[in-house]
Amino acid sequence: MAAEGDVDLDLEAEENCTGKPAEKPRKHDSGAADLERVTDYAEEKEISSSDLETAMSVIGDRRSREQKAKQEREKELAKVTIKKEDVELIMGEMEIPRNLAERSLREHMGNVVEALIALTN
Repeated sequence: MAAEGDVDLDLEAEENCTGKPAEKPRKHDSGAADLERVTDYAEEKEISSSDLETAMSVIGDRRSREQKAKQEREKELAKVTIKKEDVELIMGEMEIPRNLAERSLREHMGNVVEALIALTN
């Protein structure tokens, strides 16, 4: 039964007489300490519902203003008259779809030369 006693002695040697298992050597403790120092600066803040509602209303107002401006721009562009020959010329030369050719012409008030220059740049 000496073999059983040897096993008990080995277990007691690993516990270091304190009842705790032997600690493994720590290789990366300095990184953990640095991480703790960095995360100490970040504090959690609660966002009040009134602040959230205010921010959301500001964002909503901004979006609605942008949409109105875009719609007004589209209406102005739709008023510009363009020639069918000009659209076909731009489509043939630049090899682009009709909607892009029309858009470019409308943005440049029907001026073919300016539209072509804008498309090449």
